[in-house]
Amino acid sequence: MIELEGVPELIDPVMVAAFEGWNDAGDAASTAVAHLDREWKGEVFAALDAEDYYDFQVNRPTVWLDGGVRKITWPTTRLSVVRIGGDQPRDLVLVRGIEPSMRWRSFCNEILAFAHELGVEMVVVLGALLGDTPHTRPVPVSGVTSDPDLARTMDLEETRYEGPTGIVGILQEACTHAGVPAVSLWAAVPHYVSQPPNPKATLALLNRLEDLLGLRIPLGELPEDARAWQLGVDQLAAEDSEVAEYVQTLEEARDTAELPEASGEAIAREFERYLRRRDVGPGQAPGGHATESGDASYLRDTSSGRTRPPKPVRPDTGGETGPGSPPTSGPGRQPSADQENEDGDDGPQDSSEESSED
Repeated sequence: MIELEGVPELIDPVMVAAFEGWNDAGDAASTAVAHLDREWKGEVFAALDAEDYYDFQVNRPTVWLDGGVRKITWPTTRLSVVRIGGDQPRDLVLVRGIEPSMRWRSFCNEILAFAHELGVEMVVVLGALLGDTPHTRPVPVSGVTSDPDLARTMDLEETRYEGPTGIVGILQEACTHAGVPAVSLWAAVPHYVSQPPNPKATLALLNRLEDLLGLRIPLGELPEDARAWQLGVDQLAAEDSEVAEYVQTLEEARDTAELPEASGEAIAREFERYLRRRDVGPGQAPGGHATESGDASYLRDTSSGRTRPPKPVRPDTGGETGPGSPPTSGPGRQPSADQENEDGDDGPQDSSEESSED
């Protein structure tokens, strides 16, 4: 039995999780959960024992000074709770950490034990993958589940993926076997500009989470960051004719494939999001978020002084991928658009970055 001291009784709790590493192209998913934690002032109530799940030669601890006293931050996974106010308050249990190096089944069982103890009604796992998608178009976000009933009631895809998977796929399947409704939301990140951060993909994940849970999430500076990111990639791509030509090819393929996207369902979804944002608080402007039917909010940004993103990988220079050649899975690589999540081996996968102090 897990003792959760200091955690109040939760209201209609939903667990939202993301993990750095193989499932987190451009750090889009982990940044989305960090944004929720920051905007709603989450309170950490538990952390998994780092000794049980992490190889410290892969994810090394960090040393830092606190008033002249040396302290160590260990790579781990932390759980926090945020309460969303309003007419119908509810709670989110946020899970943020690093993909574990070992004992994935025990890792998922421990998270599910917390979910059971807290009365979590549904688990939503965020992920990001590399794909043949142009940075100039709205970020594709797919919602998948292993539950046929959930797929029908929440307008999700029933996953049919077979192949290597990450902790996102393992956790979703663990939830399914435990009888806990679970959904994965995947954002596709352009493989030719995969370096973090990618605020546009983070913004798209948060917008889809809004639609899924019927919430209004404060976006803070994310819309401005997304505009600055796209402007920077536009400028860098324009400096290389081969990259610009490749981006145009991706645009044409995307536009042809999604010609019927201006459907009644897509329009209704965008209208519902608009209505949620009508009653905005001080300093929070309406709009400025990614949509599935347009992308005008990303096209201009003349005032931002933010750091430009890394230069796109040229299609023919042996970077992450080349034209027509989706990224492959393996150590240090992100899953491709054909590698979303489903059953796979639950052995160790390479993890990425070290944890930082909350």
